[in-house]
Amino acid sequence: MAEQQKNKISVDIYGQTYKIIGTESTGHMRLVASIVDDKMREISVHNPTLDNAKLAVLTAVNTVHELLQLKEQIESLEEQLKKLKD
Repeated sequence: MAEQQKNKISVDIYGQTYKIIGTESTGHMRLVASIVDDKMREISVHNPTLDNAKLAVLTAVNTVHELLQLKEQIESLEEQLKKLKD
């Protein structure tokens, strides 16, 4: 089984530099880091007293919440599509 090539990049998220290694393109990894950075900055504006650890956890909680909402929307659309096909 062929192993996928791994890309390694450095990204800045909320003032910290992180090395990211993955099989996705470097552009994809930079986009993910940028979205996380934007989300942390957005949450920080509304919660300026949070330390970085709590800010990171709140960012993760909000992101997973959004992911679950999108999954529910996809499931609903798939059900509607199935009904249309029947």
